[in-house]
Order: sequence, then structure tokens, then C-alpha cells
Amino acid sequence: MSMDTPNVRPRSHLFTVRVWEEEIGAHQTEWRGKVQLFTSGEVCYFREWAALVPLLLMMLSESEPDPDRQQS
Repeated sequence: MSMDTPNVRPRSHLFTVRVWEEEIGAHQTEWRGKVQLFTSGEVCYFREWAALVPLLLMMLSESEPDPDRQQS
């Protein structure tokens, strides 16, 4: 007996995260970052470390299949 599971979510996702220090004024710098979801190529940028986790969560939710859209 075979079971079809068309909406199986991937168990892991691969991201690349690049961070760099950027000068924003005289003797002032701030960290900037770029996150890329490897499978889709989607890219997002952030300026504060606190924004990184919410950004990753948003990118993950957008990459998951929406069962409501597939049933229409």
C-alpha cells in the first residue's frame, strides 16, 4: 500500500547570511546583513541583529506551500 503526501514540508532549509560593518558617520559604524534562501534565491537585507530571526521566519513561511492555494 502506498501513501501519497503531496504537501510534505522540507525538514530543513539552507540560508546564507552575510554580515558587514558599514560606516554611517564620523567614527560610527553599524552592522548590516544579507540573508539568502538557497533553494529559491530569495534575498532580504537587515540592519539590526534583532531583525534577523523574524526575517528568517518570514522567509520560511513564504517558502512553504499554501494548501488553500493548491486546492482551488
